[in-house]
Amino acid sequence: MHNLKELKIWSKSIELATKVYEVVSLFPSEEKFGLSSQIKRSVISIASNIAEGAGRNSGNEFIYFLGIANGSSFELQTQIIIAQNLKLLKVEQAEQLCSQIIEIQKMIFGFLNKLKNDNK
Repeated sequence: MHNLKELKIWSKSIELATKVYEVVSLFPSEEKFGLSSQIKRSVISIASNIAEGAGRNSGNEFIYFLGIANGSSFELQTQIIIAQNLKLLKVEQAEQLCSQIIEIQKMIFGFLNKLKNDNK
């Protein structure tokens, strides 16, 4: 079991979720149950699955939940690009968010490799 507050990957995912919620709150109201809702679910899934994996008793379980978090990060990246294409996000906003997402993806990949090596 890991201490969440000591996991940089978890802290970064919380920062991303906060930023995404701030940006999405500016979307038009007709997007409330559409893309806006899906973006929120994806970003929450990243942090939540990292947390759930950290709370599990084995490295294999943590690996499983990091995989889900990683999948959610790619979903989010896709949704951010769609929002930019629909002019719901400015190019700069989308690029900043995608940069944060890619940073988290790299951290997840590195952490997955570490856990897999530790489990050998």
